[in-house]
Amino acid sequence: MKRFFDASLDRLLLQGSANPWRDGMRLFFSVGEPSGDLHGANLIRQLRRIDPDYECVGYGGPRMREAGCQLHFDLPELAVMWFLRVLFKLPQFLRLLWQADRYFCRQPPDAVILIDYPGFNWWIARRAKARGIPVFYYGSPQLWAWAGWRISKMRRYVNHLLCKLPFEVPWYEQRNCRATYVGHPYFDQLAEQILDAAFELELLQDGRPLLTLLPGSRDQEVRSNLPTLIRAAQRVQLQFPGLRVAIASFNRRQAALAADMVAAANTPIEVFSGKTAELIRRAECCLACSGSVSLELLYFQKPSVIVYRVHWLAKRLEGYFRRVRFISLVNLLASERRFTTRGELYDPQAPDAGEVPFPEYLTSKDCAAEVAEHAIRWLRDPQERQRVVAQLGHLRELWGKPGASLKAAEHIDCVLRAASRNLRASA
Repeated sequence: MKRFFDASLDRLLLQGSANPWRDGMRLFFSVGEPSGDLHGANLIRQLRRIDPDYECVGYGGPRMREAGCQLHFDLPELAVMWFLRVLFKLPQFLRLLWQADRYFCRQPPDAVILIDYPGFNWWIARRAKARGIPVFYYGSPQLWAWAGWRISKMRRYVNHLLCKLPFEVPWYEQRNCRATYVGHPYFDQLAEQILDAAFELELLQDGRPLLTLLPGSRDQEVRSNLPTLIRAAQRVQLQFPGLRVAIASFNRRQAALAADMVAAANTPIEVFSGKTAELIRRAECCLACSGSVSLELLYFQKPSVIVYRVHWLAKRLEGYFRRVRFISLVNLLASERRFTTRGELYDPQAPDAGEVPFPEYLTSKDCAAEVAEHAIRWLRDPQERQRVVAQLGHLRELWGKPGASLKAAEHIDCVLRAASRNLRASA
């Protein structure tokens, strides 16, 4: 009997979902990573520029709160990696899911907007769909890279996919998902950042060519990748004694970790924190851990080598799941031969390796010698370096422009207003 009355109450409340007579539309956000918090904040600002009456609520972070989102919980605080850590947090995730579901029932929003965090967000999408609330996924999960079997979830629970990469649209459309390309919101952030002019001037006045090392934004990435990058930089320094080498650390804690590694290697490498953009912009070339920093390297058109060290067992296992040849988003944008059925990787030593701008190494072995050779070639041969710069310039012109946040906001607004008009017409 209780189940019957709960279901009846839900049906009555659902009649108010997407209510066309409400003054403003209400959007529920579910965002679980710090990068998603930034993208969510930019999206909220653009939505409110279109219509100041948009009411934004849900799960997000401090940047979204600053943009005017009424947070029910700071979900990025629960951002975790690895299966066992997720298990430890499971009771909190279940409580947040229950809380969201009751909100959907009692105060149904006009739409749910998901950003990143596919594990938790699949469940949010499922509950929203059960309540008759349309779901947008802003920055679709990279199912095309490793989890194609999850496409059925996408079809069932998500109404509109807003894609960051152009090749995602045909991939999803071929699998009967509604997808729209809006661009990568990371370029919005890059276009708006203010660089430290005094620090850049110091780099310029130093006069030495600069090689920048980018070891990643997570402690584990720094520990796994920075030793390889340091050894590669030492090899380059042997060929160019006047070379200046700098490490761009994500924060002060990682800068201290990097400084310890540099001291252990007994090598003249400087360590900086919070100066990533400046050190990329003034570098001749870069050695980088794979990640979103590759888009920043594209934005500044810097020849770079991409490295990602993994355990040999992880390397063996991921080959069974991977469906793309590249680990760098920039190389995925550059190549028409991005997909694979056998999990094979692109070979940076192959004759056709120049089809993509960034040599990349996903490896469990020490690749310092190979990485160094690319940097040495760019420093010795200005024409080869300029070829890569031109390649990156072409890609930036095609895909590296800001505006993703505005396009996404316009698309969401257009879809919701069309739905509102249809409801008014049928009333």
